[in-house]
Amino acid sequence: MSHRRILSLWFPRLGAERVLRDARGGLTGPLAIVEEVSNRQVISALNQVAEDAGLHRGQGLRDAHAICAQLIVRSRNLSAETGFLAALRRWSGQFSPWVAEDGSDGLVLDLTGCAHLFGGEEALLARIEADCGAMGLSLQMGLADSLGAAWALARFAGAAPEPSRSGAAIDQEARATRARAAVPVQPKSSSLGYVQKGHPRNQVLIQKGKQRHWTRGGLAPQTAALPPDIARIAPPGQNYGALASLPVAALRLEAATVAQLNRLGLRRIGDLLGQPRASLARRFGRGLVLRLDQAMGAAPEPVSPQRVQDHFAARLSLPEPIGLKEDVLAGLERMLPRLCARLEDRGKGLRALRLEAHRVDQDVQMLSLTLARPSRDPARILPLLEMKLEEIDAGYGIEMLRLEALLVEPIHARTQAGPLQAGAAAEARRGGDESALEDLVGRLGARVGLDQITRLHPVDTHIPEKTAKVLSAAWSEPATDWPVAPHPRPLLLWQPELVHAPLHPRLPARFRWRGRNWDLAEAQGPERIAPQWWLEDPNWRSGVRDYWVVLTGSGARLWLFFAHGGALSPGWFCQGSFA
Repeated sequence: MSHRRILSLWFPRLGAERVLRDARGGLTGPLAIVEEVSNRQVISALNQVAEDAGLHRGQGLRDAHAICAQLIVRSRNLSAETGFLAALRRWSGQFSPWVAEDGSDGLVLDLTGCAHLFGGEEALLARIEADCGAMGLSLQMGLADSLGAAWALARFAGAAPEPSRSGAAIDQEARATRARAAVPVQPKSSSLGYVQKGHPRNQVLIQKGKQRHWTRGGLAPQTAALPPDIARIAPPGQNYGALASLPVAALRLEAATVAQLNRLGLRRIGDLLGQPRASLARRFGRGLVLRLDQAMGAAPEPVSPQRVQDHFAARLSLPEPIGLKEDVLAGLERMLPRLCARLEDRGKGLRALRLEAHRVDQDVQMLSLTLARPSRDPARILPLLEMKLEEIDAGYGIEMLRLEALLVEPIHARTQAGPLQAGAAAEARRGGDESALEDLVGRLGARVGLDQITRLHPVDTHIPEKTAKVLSAAWSEPATDWPVAPHPRPLLLWQPELVHAPLHPRLPARFRWRGRNWDLAEAQGPERIAPQWWLEDPNWRSGVRDYWVVLTGSGARLWLFFAHGGALSPGWFCQGSFA
């Protein structure tokens, strides 16, 4: 019968050792990584020196400083820890193709059919431990038939169950537990040093020289400690024997459930396995029974590895250092077709690209390029890169070039259309070259940045200054559904400017605006526009407006309106000008 073999890797000091690796020996002494939890600085990771000083995870920072005055503190960088764990996941792919992350500080490997390639399970674990030691990482491992058993062995092998009740009074435990713990000893059997005294219903055990009143809150009898070295490898089919002596916390239970089990005297997994399942499920819920079954391998718990993301890059190592722009361009002409061919195989196109120029002095010059549209055509991408090659300082020479796709998008998707839609699209393409516009946006973006190139899109509103919104040209399509205005709109539009005229809604024959007198020649209107009552706009507190298209005696066509007054006083204003 074949068994699954699951390996659990736990890095108990991952956060602190990541910081130590980045410091490269610059940090010595006790180190603590802290994070904010409920407006309180709490330790999330420690190095070995800090743990030896008596600190522990979850401890408050103030208490830690009181214990260890030389403590070095760094803030937790969760994104950096996540990236570091992802790098470890890729590293562990050499031992198994089926690797998944387990929380924020662990990995799970399905080693079924893989251990013999490394000389057996013990040799494989020894190699993993040696590699992690070379990387400066603390590691605990567990290997078993199920994920739950491997997790328990990795984190609790050799750990004694800790009492979770306040004090050590045995009267805080169940009556049946007290009865099992305090079995009266006959006077003749004095090898253990106990004698019996009192009525059987109120028995008290008296030790020679020292009295223990167990039923009145005295110390509970000490259980035998776990063996110092429990095997981290559970033989196939031996999960029960490997887990029986581990604490119940090794079942991945909630802290409240573990505390309640300890108060009942059920401190080890073996104590639970001997209890009726129906009683456990009724008192502690089905979650406890499920965790037991997962640990024993009776309930399935698959290992779900994270899907490997597509990575597109090309590299060119040069036999001799180069420094001329023409040489770099020749190298790009070799790399770009290979990169674009890989993108075409995946049905994707470049949206953002980075060029790395590694110099002989170990310096790296980098430049980034963002395209207006996803593309995998080297003839379109190369001219854009050529325009930005001036940003690279060759120094004493470039010995390697590397292209990496930072952002890719699918470009193989097509929308199904009927004959009428296809004919309309073909007619629109005849009117202009769409790719030419994309290339223009890309060339301008390479010089001034794509964020500086914008276009207007229509907005469904009757408010004149809100009929269009500004979008980035690189991340939006040209608008083709502009609504037809019921009345002419000015070519130039600005914020309303005060017009000096009589305060009545009739259009004046003469008015003053921008320090100049204007005579009315013709007028068209009015067009009444009301403010959006569901939106609070300070510019429309003057209430309903009546708009007029005004032709002055000097030939200027202005857009005037009379505000009837709301929260502000009424009056005449000018907001735009026609061509």
